[in-house]
This record gives sequence, C-alpha cells and structure tokens, in this order.
Amino acid sequence: MSERSALRNALIAAALLAAFAFVGVALVSVTETHTRPTIEANERQFLRDTLDILVDPARYDNDPLADTVTVNAPDALGTAAPVTVYRARRDGEPVALMLTAVAPDGYSGAIRLLIGINFDGTVAGVRVLAHRETPGLGDGIDAARSDWILAFEGRSLSDPPAARWAVRRDGGVFDQFTGATITPRAVIGAVRRALEYHQVMREELWR
Repeated sequence: MSERSALRNALIAAALLAAFAFVGVALVSVTETHTRPTIEANERQFLRDTLDILVDPARYDNDPLADTVTVNAPDALGTAAPVTVYRARRDGEPVALMLTAVAPDGYSGAIRLLIGINFDGTVAGVRVLAHRETPGLGDGIDAARSDWILAFEGRSLSDPPAARWAVRRDGGVFDQFTGATITPRAVIGAVRRALEYHQVMREELWR
C-alpha cells in the first residue's frame, strides 16, 4: 500500500471515529434532556415523601420544599457542601425543619441522613438516605431493615443528657447492633451534632 493510500485510510478512519463520537455525544445529550425532568420530578417526590414521614403533613400548611434556606456547616453537618434546610410552618409559625447531615465515620464509609427537628429542639425523626454498611450487620440503621432509627424520635439534647448520647456499651441509652457498634455510634453522633447546630443557630435557620 502506498504512503498516500495509507494516509487516506487513516484520515477516513479518524473521520469515522469522530462521526461516531459526535453521534454518541448527541444521543447522550438528547437522552439527558428528555429524562432530566422525569428524574428531577422523581427525586422531588422521594424527598417530599421522606419529609412527610418525618413531619406529619397535618402539622403544617406551607410547602417545605419551597420554604428553604441554604447553610454551610461542615463541622456540624459533616459535609463541606451547601445543605438545604426545609422549613415546615403552620399559620406562618415555625413547626419543624429538616436537613441532611453526614456521618463521616461509618464502618464502610459516610452515612447520609435526613433529620427532622421540631422547633422546640426535639427530634421529629431520622431516616438514612444512603449508606454502604455491611448487609446483616450495619444496615440495621435503615428503617426498611429494623426499627432502630425510630429510637431518636422525641429525643433532645437534654433527653438523654449529653453523656448518654451513645450506645449502651459506651454508657448511653441507644442500642448497638451485634457485631456492629461503629455504625450506630456514627449515626448517634451525627444526630447529636445536628441538634447542637439547631440549638445554636435556630434564629438564623428560621429567619
């Protein structure tokens, strides 16, 4: 094959690859454009359903997904990313807020939580949004696996006292899992830090 023929074949191959790449990118772009609204709607519905689990919709008359404030509190909430705080009100008066927090010290990595806090500082509820804990051990933090996470409901920084915000093995009031103490410790710590943050920042969070 002559040098000119080889060059021509190489150029043709390059052109074909470029064409396939362009078509691939175009298809991905079109697919994303058409599916993004559905994905966003599904995510919004999931968030609303979860918020309604933590705070009974009968308690408020506003739209918490529209009544928000964004905060940065890496030490308290376990993430350097901005955190959206969703606020529930009735007749304009504060009822409860919900925010995400991260327990960075889970056994298998970070544990992402949604925490509901009543205006009086008590826990409205806690749910795990994402984790990588070991099935059959640490995954007991998931409400679909056990009712352990429900033990936070109604708790506050004074109930139990600060020293007893721990698993029973450490002198606290919360159960640990057989063979998995690190996971509940991480969640307990994250919830306590979120309550402390709410206590200090309550006026700013509701402004």
